[in-house]
Amino acid sequence: MSVEEDMSDEKTVMPPIHTWWPYLTIEARHAVLLQLSQPLGDDVLEEIERLTGAAVARGSALSDEDVQFVVAQIESVD
Repeated sequence: MSVEEDMSDEKTVMPPIHTWWPYLTIEARHAVLLQLSQPLGDDVLEEIERLTGAAVARGSALSDEDVQFVVAQIESVD
């Protein structure tokens, strides 16, 4: 595998949701909640990158497990 392929693979993996979801701004959380099954917007991805220090590929979306985490977090507030 070339260095370029290795770097692109790293960028396709979302950081663990528990490392960034609790720290997202309200605006970013609302953006995620409005489109749980869609790719995350660039503003949200940039915020995740700032919070985690990890590069996140444009067009990344939440996994099924990430969606379950978010739903559980919301239900615990209700």
